[in-house]
Amino acid sequence: MIRSMTAFAREQGHGEYGELTWEIRSVNHRFLESTVRLPEELRAIEPVVREQVTLRLGRGKVECNLRFKAATAAATELKVNDGLVDQILAAADKMAHRLHSSHQLSIMDLLRWPGVLESAEQDFTPLQEAAVELLDKTIDSLLEAREREGGRLSELIAQRVTSMRAQVELARERMPQVIAAVRERLRSRLAEVAETLDQARLEQEMALLAQRLDVDEEMDRLRTHLDEVERVLKQDEPVGRRLDFLMQELNREANTLGSKSADSETTAVSVEMKVLIEQMREQVQNIE
Repeated sequence: MIRSMTAFAREQGHGEYGELTWEIRSVNHRFLESTVRLPEELRAIEPVVREQVTLRLGRGKVECNLRFKAATAAATELKVNDGLVDQILAAADKMAHRLHSSHQLSIMDLLRWPGVLESAEQDFTPLQEAAVELLDKTIDSLLEAREREGGRLSELIAQRVTSMRAQVELARERMPQVIAAVRERLRSRLAEVAETLDQARLEQEMALLAQRLDVDEEMDRLRTHLDEVERVLKQDEPVGRRLDFLMQELNREANTLGSKSADSETTAVSVEMKVLIEQMREQVQNIE
């Protein structure tokens, strides 16, 4: 199945920990390049994220973003530093005794003291495991999106291959008429400048001209390359670089056809071929 490099996937997960949201976006790129953005609580899973992206995605510029919204209870869970409270109370009693004061610290005074209230230490292991599990699901969704888009690209390329074949046959059928017309034009011009022509020399020149105009080899190579494009489109592996190479070869043959063109119709065929090849090349740039 052909895969596009351009796709987007978003998955959410919920649990006692709160809410996790993965968003993965990929666009075309020569190689695999990944960017990972994680909340502070989940920095530890970055190596695992990069490993999974490398294992499962062949090419593309990939952006992985994870958002975490903690559950309300977990977010507000606090604990009191009893040891620090004891030290503060002891120090307050000592100062009150020294100053002969009856002033006592209020509860709010104690709670506002730096370090008295602490966030309860959390075990992020379950959260990390949930994030990695959700990552796998999100990559699955991304690959499905890549395959859907790849299928559409494959259809577009196949349609243009069919159009290219029609142009190849048009050029092949047109060539005998082109060569005959060129022969006749050359005879007419030579007849204007010489009353007597060396028929043998004329035929020899005609044969050389026909060889220069003959595009059978180009037509055969074009058909071979088109056959290969269709074969590659059916493969279940990354084929973007192979298709890009084939586009270069098709363009080379279309240019040769244009350079050998001796009439407006074959020139038009060459131009149409190059338009179709360029359209395919644009689609190929997005294929993994």
